[in-house]
Amino acid sequence: MDIKRRFFLFGIGFSIGIVLLLFFLNGKEASCNYLPNARMLEILRSKPRVYSDDVLQLMSDKRIDSTAVVNLLLKGDIDFSKSKVHQEPCRYYWIDGYIQEKETSIYVENCDTIITIQRLHFK
Repeated sequence: MDIKRRFFLFGIGFSIGIVLLLFFLNGKEASCNYLPNARMLEILRSKPRVYSDDVLQLMSDKRIDSTAVVNLLLKGDIDFSKSKVHQEPCRYYWIDGYIQEKETSIYVENCDTIITIQRLHFK
């Protein structure tokens, strides 16, 4: 089989595969989060959030909205060296990022059905 015929057959198979993928994935929010940071942040964002009393008071004093914390969960970086990822029944994650252009960290308790923002720290 010559090289032109191979490329032609490959092109046909590739085209059919692309059409099938577009058909099956059309309208679905498919994402591929392979890195641990992105995967864990997606899990944390998907659960309902509860804020500790200290965090609510600090947010009130600094006039921080809950959307800033959600944005931190979207764009933040998990510091796995400070996190307690093997603790049971709830795991704890230290997330660094920016709120109101200030370097900020939050400490999150991740349980089965809910996450609790335990601490909010401005650097």
